[in-house]
Amino acid sequence: MSTVQGAEQRQSPAPSPGRKARQGRTPTLAQRENRTGLAFVSPTALVVLVVVILPIAWTVLLAFQHARLVDIQSMSFLSNWTWENFTEVFTSPGFWTSLWTTLVYTAGSTVGSIALGLVAALALRRPFRGRALLRGSMLLPYVAPVVAVTFVWEIALSPQFGIVNEWGGKLLGWDKPIAFLSTRSQEISLLGWHVHLPLALLTVIAFEIWRYFPFAFLFLLARLQAVPAGLEEAATVDGATHTQRFRHIVLPQLMPVIALLSVLRFIMTFNKFDDVYLLTGGGSGTDVVAVRVYDFLTARYDVGAAAAQALVLALILAVLLGVYFKFFAKRVQEEAS
Repeated sequence: MSTVQGAEQRQSPAPSPGRKARQGRTPTLAQRENRTGLAFVSPTALVVLVVVILPIAWTVLLAFQHARLVDIQSMSFLSNWTWENFTEVFTSPGFWTSLWTTLVYTAGSTVGSIALGLVAALALRRPFRGRALLRGSMLLPYVAPVVAVTFVWEIALSPQFGIVNEWGGKLLGWDKPIAFLSTRSQEISLLGWHVHLPLALLTVIAFEIWRYFPFAFLFLLARLQAVPAGLEEAATVDGATHTQRFRHIVLPQLMPVIALLSVLRFIMTFNKFDDVYLLTGGGSGTDVVAVRVYDFLTARYDVGAAAAQALVLALILAVLLGVYFKFFAKRVQEEAS
């Protein structure tokens, strides 16, 4: 029996050192964590690829092509590259005017919505009867459907039957109704000076401020609730006024949130299309760049020029954000700390 076992042991080949190492190798903890992380990240990466990266690549390809809406299915995207779409964008009538209008609209809406949100947050900071109900009502402009609220504004500002002109005629003595959404320039007399106001643009900015101040209100109110009460109490004991407490205690605590809100609201408003289009259709001096992109696509059926304009819009926004992060973001963080 022992002779047979010895023969079997001599006949079976001995495992090689490399094979034994491969059989005995087990993943390390770091490798297992990496695999688990990849498994969790893969669905998100796939969604980002399909929803974000591929549309951006598609837009870049279209921006360098002679692409008409009817020719999309039959055209080749790897040949016939051209710069004519960008030339058409920069030389088209009204491009620089629309860019300036977009900057004014974005800056005014961003600053106004944050300022109004700050005032509302300060007003509703302290507890009082009915505060929860009033806080909830503050969110109505933000959560209401944009089609509904724009329709309400159009009715309220109508020169024929709008309540604003009705009150203006009775309380302010307006001579005639004012078409807020269709008047490019309105002359007013101020201290003996005659000033022309871009009325339609200011109305759209006012709508944007009213609609999106709850967004800033939520952020600022949450930060105000986290400010230690002892800081303001100590300042009050030392004789600081309300203005001094706000300037030297509350405002520095809010600066990081205000900086974040400024960036977010600037990005959102710079690309805003639906509010302006539903209110004025881009007319009467409210022709922002996003509306021009839509006009290139629907009125001219020029997909290439529309893609080029959208790409230019994205590059301008990237440059403006780069300037902000380069020169202002670090200063805001230093002041807050």
